Amino acid sequence: MKIYTFNDNEYELLSDDGCFSYDYVKDYVTDYFKDFDYIFGDFSGDKVRLKGFYRSEYKNVKKYNDIKYLDYYRKEYCNYGAKTFLLKKVNKK
Repeated sequence: MKIYTFNDNEYELLSDDGCFSYDYVKDYVTDYFKDFDYIFGDFSGDKVRLKGFYRSEYKNVKKYNDIKYLDYYRKEYCNYGAKTFLLKKVNKK
């Protein structure tokens, strides 16, 4: 289990297509992502795109931020064959 710290929160790297680099991604994980339970990243060219997701059990979670729709998001919004990674928050601060 690999743990990384972004903005005083710890995240476990759940999946990685060989593209995750802490030194590269740390500059993109801003305070905007602090409330999300998951951070999904995909690479298109040399650019990383990040998307925050919440656990499904939250009462007011919207479909576009519900982690159970991650596969739909990956299929519809990511380039075919794009390298991806998924981080899960392991603590709340």
